Amino acid sequence: MSDATFDWHEFLRRWQEEWVPSADEDDEEAAVAPLGVPGADESAIAAVEERLGRRLPPSYREFLAVSDGWYVEQTAGVYQLGGVADIGWFGDPYGMTPLYEENLGGNPREEDVLLAGMWRRALRLETDSDMSHALLDPGDCDRDGEWALYVHKGWSGEPPARYPSFRAYMEAMYRGFHGDRAGSPDFVNATTRVQDGHVDAARLLALRGRYEEAVPLLEEALSFGRPRSGVLLDQIRHLLAPGNARDYGHLLVADPRYLPELLPVQAMAPAGNEWRLGGDEHWLGMMTARGTDRETAETVLATMRDGTYRYAPPGSWGLAVAEARESARWGRTDEAWRVLREALPLWEAPGPLLIAPVGLLADPVLGSLVTPERGREVLGTPRSGETGPAPAPVPDLDPPGLAWLTEPAGDRQPFDGYRCVWVEGADPARLPALIGEEGAELSPPVDPRGASWRAPKPHERDGVELWEDRAVVAVGRTDEAWAFAFDGYSHRRLHPLFRSPAAAASSSGRAVVVWCDPRHPSSADDPVAFHLSVAEHGRELYAFTVRGTDVQRTGTVPAELDPVLLFRPEDSAVDNERRVLGALHTVLGVSLPRFALAQGRLHTFTTRSWTRAPRDGEGFTYLTFVRHRP
Repeated sequence: MSDATFDWHEFLRRWQEEWVPSADEDDEEAAVAPLGVPGADESAIAAVEERLGRRLPPSYREFLAVSDGWYVEQTAGVYQLGGVADIGWFGDPYGMTPLYEENLGGNPREEDVLLAGMWRRALRLETDSDMSHALLDPGDCDRDGEWALYVHKGWSGEPPARYPSFRAYMEAMYRGFHGDRAGSPDFVNATTRVQDGHVDAARLLALRGRYEEAVPLLEEALSFGRPRSGVLLDQIRHLLAPGNARDYGHLLVADPRYLPELLPVQAMAPAGNEWRLGGDEHWLGMMTARGTDRETAETVLATMRDGTYRYAPPGSWGLAVAEARESARWGRTDEAWRVLREALPLWEAPGPLLIAPVGLLADPVLGSLVTPERGREVLGTPRSGETGPAPAPVPDLDPPGLAWLTEPAGDRQPFDGYRCVWVEGADPARLPALIGEEGAELSPPVDPRGASWRAPKPHERDGVELWEDRAVVAVGRTDEAWAFAFDGYSHRRLHPLFRSPAAAASSSGRAVVVWCDPRHPSSADDPVAFHLSVAEHGRELYAFTVRGTDVQRTGTVPAELDPVLLFRPEDSAVDNERRVLGALHTVLGVSLPRFALAQGRLHTFTTRSWTRAPRDGEGFTYLTFVRHRP
C-alpha cells in the first residue's frame, strides 16, 4: 500500500478544510477545532520505535511526521487517534485470543489464523472511543511493510473490520466523513464537486454502452455517499445479476416519471412471496410513504402475483416489447430476444436517474429472458439518444431439435421422463379445444414446472376418476410452426391403459405424440418405455411402443423411424433416446424450446386423461403414501 506519491500534508489539509461537525457535534467550537496537531519529529518517532522494539509501518510513520494524532469523529467508533506518546501494545486485555483460537477448526484459513493471533501482538492507536479499538497488527504485514489495521467494536459482538494499512483506514474514514454529510445540501466542497462530476460522466458512459468504465466512477462516488451514484450503480448491478433484487423505492419519491418502470420491480419480491416483514400491508405502506398511490400499488402487486402484469413502456421501444412478448409467451424466446436487442437503442430514459430498462425484469414473460449474459448485452448497447459501438450479439440459447431433452437444461437436470403432443400448423391457443379436459382454458404465462407440481391429484378433484391421468401441459409454438403441449414435470410412466391423444389432436392436420418414461425404472422387470404415434385428420397413421427389447407397432412406420433400427440393445437407454429424438426432428420436423420449458414462462392447461377407463377384467391400483409421526 506504500505509495511515494501519496501526500499526507495535502490529504489532511483537505480533510481539515472540508470539516464540518456531525449532527452530534453541531456547535461552533467543533466546526473550527483542529483535527490534528503538529507532526512529530524524526527523533520522537525513532524513540517510540525503540520503546516498542519495532519499526512502525511506512504509512503510519509518514502520518505521524505530518500530524501527531488525529480526531476521527464520533460516528466512526474511534474518536481520537493518539500520537507517539500515546501508542502502545494492546496486550489482549479482554482475553479475545482463546475465543478466536477455539473457532479455527482443523483446517483454518490463513486470514483466520492471523486474526486469532492479532490480539496479543497488535499496537493500540486510539485514545478515545465508544469501546472501540484501532489495532495495527505487525503479524499481518504486506511486502511493502504495511501492517493491517483492525477496528474492533467491543459492543458489537462482530469480528473486527480489517484495512490493509493505516493509510487505507484513514482514507476509509475520510470517505465515511463525506458519506455522513452527503445528504446536506450545504455540504459542498472541491471533493463533492469532483465526485458529482464522476457521477455525471458515468451516467453518459453507461448510456453509451460503456458501463464497465462507468462502474469504478460510480463505486468511488458511492464510497463518498454522493447522491445518484447508488441508484445508477444498482441498475448496472441488477442487469449483471438479474436474479438479485434491488430497491429503487427512493426513486419513486424522486420523480413520478419513474413509477411505471420501477414500481413493478419493487413488487417482484412480495409477489413472489419473498416478502416477510409485515406482509403486503407493510409493503403497500412503504410504497405509499414513498409517494405512490395505494390503489396503483395494490393493482400492480395483484397483477404481478397472478402473472397478468405487462411491461408496456411508451414509444417504439414499447412496440418492440409487445412484439417480443407475443413470441416469448409461445416459447420462441430467442426470436423474442432478437426483437428486443434490435430495439434497445430506442429505449428512452424517463428521467436522468434511469439508465437502463430495468422494468423489463418485472414482466413475467420477458423478465426470465434476461440472463446475466443478456443483461450485459443490454448494458453494452447505446440507448436513449446516445451513440457508440454495439456489443457482439449473445448467441441464441435454444439448441435445434429434441436431443437436448437428454442433457441438462440450464442449471437444471435433464427432463427425466416427458410426454408431448405436436399439431402441425395449428394455433397453440386451439390446443385446449383439441385435447383439453372439459372447460379447459389457457392459464396466464407461468412456470410450467410449478404449475404441474401444484396441480391437484385425481382424488383431490370432484368428478375425476382415480384411474385418470390428466396432465398439466405447457403450450407453445416451434420454429417449424408446430403447436406443442409438453409435460416434463409429472414423471408419470407409460401405463398399460395408455390412450394416445394423437387422433383427437389431428382433427385439422397432422399430430405427433411422444411419451418417454423416466430413465430410472423401479425394477429390471419394468423397463423404460418409449412411445410414438402419428395421426392425421382424426385417424392414427402409425405408432410404436418400445419396452426394453419388446417392440409393439401399428400401421406402417417409416423406415427412418423403424424402432428396431433406432433402439439397439448394445447401446445405453440414453444413446437410444438421443438417436430416436434426432430422427423425429429430421423426419417429422418437430422440436421443443429448451429455455422456455426449463426457465421461462408459458401458458398451460389441463388435458383429458392419457389413460382410458379399465374394462371388464382389467384392474387399476392407486396408492397413497401418508407419513405418520411417531
